[in-house]
Amino acid sequence: MSETTGMGLPGSPTTLFDHALRLHLLAPDEPLPRDGYPFPDDASHRRRGSKAPKDRHSAGRDIARILDAHFARASALPSELADVFHDVYVPIHHNEHIAAVAERVDTERARQTGRWLVRHGLDRCSVTVGLALLAVVGTVDDIPLIQTIGLLSDRFGPLAAHAFERQAGGVEALLWLAERVTGWGRVYVVEALCRLDDPTARPWLLRRACDGDFLNGYFAGKVATVAKLHEALADLDSDSEMVDHMGRLLHMMSDCAGMGLTLAHYPHSGMVLEAHARHVGSLSPTIERYFTIALLTQHLTTEPPKAAGCTAAQQEEFRLTYLEVLDREAWTHTARAGFAADDNRMRWLADHRAPRLRLRAFPDRDPDVAE
Repeated sequence: MSETTGMGLPGSPTTLFDHALRLHLLAPDEPLPRDGYPFPDDASHRRRGSKAPKDRHSAGRDIARILDAHFARASALPSELADVFHDVYVPIHHNEHIAAVAERVDTERARQTGRWLVRHGLDRCSVTVGLALLAVVGTVDDIPLIQTIGLLSDRFGPLAAHAFERQAGGVEALLWLAERVTGWGRVYVVEALCRLDDPTARPWLLRRACDGDFLNGYFAGKVATVAKLHEALADLDSDSEMVDHMGRLLHMMSDCAGMGLTLAHYPHSGMVLEAHARHVGSLSPTIERYFTIALLTQHLTTEPPKAAGCTAAQQEEFRLTYLEVLDREAWTHTARAGFAADDNRMRWLADHRAPRLRLRAFPDRDPDVAE
């Protein structure tokens, strides 16, 4: 991102766009700390707003009425909408009522209104409405604007992702944003990439989609399916990044019941588990690798074959392969070093999983500890 203008005068209110841009420039290739929270409008917003209506189909109608009345006046300026949405519920996802307004009014006027609200809005409500307009009528010229506000992804990620799904150049824009968001924002963006199913996004989906957050469970199975993970196994010999990412995908799919596709229902789980178990042992030990395959070993140890998505013989083969890797001297040393350094993953593993597996790295842990 190259836009640095409009950062605001000292003492003047800070727009949400300027807030996102300032944080982004501090670390251009990383997600914003705490997803950009607290926002500049935090103090006032806690005392304002409206709850979602019980009838979810009516959400957005009040905003549509406000927008219709605004656009009915030819002389109305976008700035008149800056502070009028606090008493109505503002949905953060694509909304049919708001979209209908953008589609039936003059396109250029709707676009300019959306741009002004996103760029100059001091409050998340007005910025959300502006982004909802751009998600319908925005052009490629709006990509930098939408990317910047989309960095505040917990709030603006759904509409930013929707905007890019319908635009030329949207895949590239989504990939840029996906590298810089986490949590719910990453869910919205990665799911959009999966829906587009563009071959140019598959290399990233195979290597970078899962960042280890629990919420990855919502899309891990979609990524494995859309990126055709089972067809990319031949590349593992020379691609340690993909081996590590495959481990994260398998880990998420082993523990995401109720969220997304599980290993039990992934048709290629046996093939992918075999490839991962075979390749991960050829890599040098790291705390993340140890943690991942320990959890996979636990899954293969405790789940019945049907639930593991492979036969009983396969399940036992993969489990023994993982255990052999975990009990190697170098891997055991890495796990103990992580535990001594108070790494949260190793501490949690020692307390909750390792006793069941009888791992050499944690010989003094109580084998009867409760799950």
